[in-house]
Amino acid sequence: MIEQTKSKLYRMKLNGMVEGLECQLRTPHYLSLSFEERLGMLVDHEETYRENRRLRALLRSAKLKVHAQVENIRFEPTRNLDRETVTNLAACDWIDTGFNLLITGATGTGKTFLACALGYQSCLKGKPVQFHKLGLLLDELEQAKADGSLRKRLAQVNRAALLILDDMGIKARLSPTECELLLELLDGRHGVGATIITSQLPLTSWHEYLSASYPTTADAILDRMITNAVKIELRGESLRQHKTPVLNRAQQQLTLAKITEASKPC
Repeated sequence: MIEQTKSKLYRMKLNGMVEGLECQLRTPHYLSLSFEERLGMLVDHEETYRENRRLRALLRSAKLKVHAQVENIRFEPTRNLDRETVTNLAACDWIDTGFNLLITGATGTGKTFLACALGYQSCLKGKPVQFHKLGLLLDELEQAKADGSLRKRLAQVNRAALLILDDMGIKARLSPTECELLLELLDGRHGVGATIITSQLPLTSWHEYLSASYPTTADAILDRMITNAVKIELRGESLRQHKTPVLNRAQQQLTLAKITEASKPC
């Protein structure tokens, strides 16, 4: 009977309930519980199983550069990072309203870590995220424009509730085509999807950087970046010299594999 029940649960894609049932069968103390209690635990196990599966899928799709969490953000006074602001951002309400977050600061001050921590938080809330190095994404969009798949590629990017564009300004200069593509990307998300942009350039230098290649689009790009934006300027010495442990991509996959295991009741 148990094997038949498990087969039926599998066919109905209730894999979490199968795991919970097997756990109950292995653990004698469950036998002392009532039918209602054991059934409730099976339903809870299925819910947890589905939530973890969705989280793993969102994190795989996000491709965050580092596995960062809000709990690990450092709030030393020299960093110019307000705890209340980060707490409000971690609630992710701003993502639903299409706000932007602009994070600037010198190399090593934790811009990417902060962006990825908020990206991870967004995944926890069930909101799709995509992480891209801005320069590489613009290269992809330029190739897509050349082969006629630009509309499709932009649609793929804009499926993300939160788009993280890392390291704006790392290229010495954007080409006119790259400026046009950046404008088209931001215009498609303006007021619809939220975007995080990180840059070593201070905010006051962004117009000069963008107008150096294509002056006619600089104002339009900045308007879509800065309107409805929260601005964070990180300061202080490089955090890398403290050798703060950061999980690489392989370690992140290992962490994802452990999420479900850690949630099991036994």
